[in-house]
Amino acid sequence: MTDQLLLVLDAGTTSTRAIAFTTGGEIVASAARPLTQYYPASGWVEHDAGEIRDLSLAVLEEVAAAAGVDRIAAIGITNQRETVCFWDRTTGEALAHAIVWQDRRTAEFCAGLKGHEPAVQAKTGLLLDPYFSATKMRWAIDNWPMVAAAARDGRLAVGTVESWLIWHLSGGAVHITDATNASRTLLMDLATCQWDDDLIALFGVPKAALPAITDCAGPLAEATILGRRIPITGAAGDQQAAAIGQGCLSAGMLKATYGTGCFLLAHAGAEPPVSRNRLLATVAWRLDGRPAYALEGAIFVAGSAIQWLRDGLGIIAESAESEALAQSVADNGGVSFVPALAGLGAPHWAPDARGLICGLSGGTTRAHIVRAALEAQGQQTADLVDALAADGVPAAMLRVDGGMVANNWLCQDLADSLGVVVERPRVIETTAMGAAMLAGVGAGLFADLPAAAAAMAAADVRFHPVIDGAARTGRRRQWQAAIAKVLA
Repeated sequence: MTDQLLLVLDAGTTSTRAIAFTTGGEIVASAARPLTQYYPASGWVEHDAGEIRDLSLAVLEEVAAAAGVDRIAAIGITNQRETVCFWDRTTGEALAHAIVWQDRRTAEFCAGLKGHEPAVQAKTGLLLDPYFSATKMRWAIDNWPMVAAAARDGRLAVGTVESWLIWHLSGGAVHITDATNASRTLLMDLATCQWDDDLIALFGVPKAALPAITDCAGPLAEATILGRRIPITGAAGDQQAAAIGQGCLSAGMLKATYGTGCFLLAHAGAEPPVSRNRLLATVAWRLDGRPAYALEGAIFVAGSAIQWLRDGLGIIAESAESEALAQSVADNGGVSFVPALAGLGAPHWAPDARGLICGLSGGTTRAHIVRAALEAQGQQTADLVDALAADGVPAAMLRVDGGMVANNWLCQDLADSLGVVVERPRVIETTAMGAAMLAGVGAGLFADLPAAAAAMAAADVRFHPVIDGAARTGRRRQWQAAIAKVLA
């Protein structure tokens, strides 16, 4: 068993990556390719589904060759959630660009359905927001003639990114989605983990185009990599995979992933939770037909705020500069940065909100603005942790991952903002780690997820709060005043 490897495809928002793990959690080989972002109109975000497919296969083959394809026992897949692909069942070719989770083009459509929100939330655990997949599917059918024609002819296949990739990796043999991704569409009943006919009718999505819903581990499909047939035995949306990779396997455990956006998941047990504070209820995983659930808060802009400071404003040359700049000033100098560059997510759910930098003075420097952008991550997370506590899930510790948490200053600021210990894992690729753990369980290499976590996951560094309660409260008040300006 020790010589066997688990090959993971992590199909993210800004890149697609492959990583080969040992069953002890060590990375043997990895490869990545950046994805092209398309912004055809204000608030619209698209990807080329063909590019996602081609680059994903390229990194899988590169890592399989480097690690030794004969050592690979199984493949796990994790993906950017809610992003929707549209393709022709007969040819397998994409009919249009993929509509990305960040896309806001369906805000007006969602607003028109607000009267249905209580019923939709009761069934799906979700709110009516452009973030989720169903309204993107409906928009494409209404606005893209090739998608509409395929729907009329019964040729249309729709699915989130893992569905698109599994279709192609299996040679078109399998059209499936795992329960975590299905739970993000607004079309799945959270209690039954089945497509709901009333929801399908409400959103006007052809049921025949949808994939079958499966467990997150088991014999899902087979891929051919470098001429060898390898089973795909694990699949989960990226945030659920990260929670698994962090070992958040029992009720009340919290993790937050800081990538393009930030997503906080709190394990909520075996029954669908109900949030009264505008958090989302979602499937954490489903194994052997039995789902586990989580409460989730979504922050739309995290790392992309730093990217915007780099590429949009040009005040930093590299994202890594942000740590030293934040450390170079004693505080934010009164500057608040609300990075609502793609609307505000939980708990505000204001899709039309836009970003704000306020509190500027003649003494403001780029260091103050960069520090305020990093501090915004802690304050946005505190908004979510406050909502979780109001829903009866208090935070005792936060486990963090994602590209941003290589920044030690940010991790310490998170601990100070929340007043709890922040723990960073030994391997920060926890999204891929979770997919590897699922693939290992699905391939029979581990008896269950706790066994996989014991073998593969380990903590690295803990950050303890160092500021006092009065300072924390003062920072919260400054942030809340800035949020009020945005929402006004």
